[in-house]
Amino acid sequence: MQKAKLTLAAAALIVALPMLQGCVPAVIGGAAVGVMSAHDRRTTGTQTDDETTEWKAGSQIPEQYKSLSHVNFTSYNRRVLITGEAPNDEAKSAIEAATRKLDGVREVYNELGVGPASSLGSRSTDSYIDSKVKARLVDSNQISANHIKVVTERAIVHLMGIVNAREAKVAVDVARTTAGVKKVVNVLEILGDDDVRRLDNQTLGARTPPPATAPVETR
Repeated sequence: MQKAKLTLAAAALIVALPMLQGCVPAVIGGAAVGVMSAHDRRTTGTQTDDETTEWKAGSQIPEQYKSLSHVNFTSYNRRVLITGEAPNDEAKSAIEAATRKLDGVREVYNELGVGPASSLGSRSTDSYIDSKVKARLVDSNQISANHIKVVTERAIVHLMGIVNAREAKVAVDVARTTAGVKKVVNVLEILGDDDVRRLDNQTLGARTPPPATAPVETR
């Protein structure tokens, strides 16, 4: 019972992090941002750029498609994921083209579905799936959930983040075995172990990183 309470509390905190993170430009240097930045493999500047990119992308949706579309933009390390629904293929392409024109965007992943905007009930289910995936990441004790961005649309889970190959496998396995998930789209940025360790050491700052695991020889 105690473990379940801790897992739910952790999940609630993770769900709240994106909302807190949306305040980065306003509270940069504040305690909340400092805690989040210390557990994010992106620099504080990149986190701010990602937030700005999401806002700009939303404002660049062609006017003729705004009322007919339901579009979400998620930027992570200057890689933009577009999810939601567009009324037709023309609208889907136009929204992607507008996003690609934004300064600083390295890659764009257009995962818009073509059809009517999803219902509020569908979006509520997606939010619930989000929380379940994040809670299971925490409960796995194999990966920091702060390194994974989970975006669910129409029960399709999209994974973003900066991870090594082992962490990517854990995240994908957790997502694909979560009840209610129809498909997993892997948009993770996979780096070598040395590069990930370097990023972790940078974000840890003065804190001493954990020692490397000693090799084992079998005789």
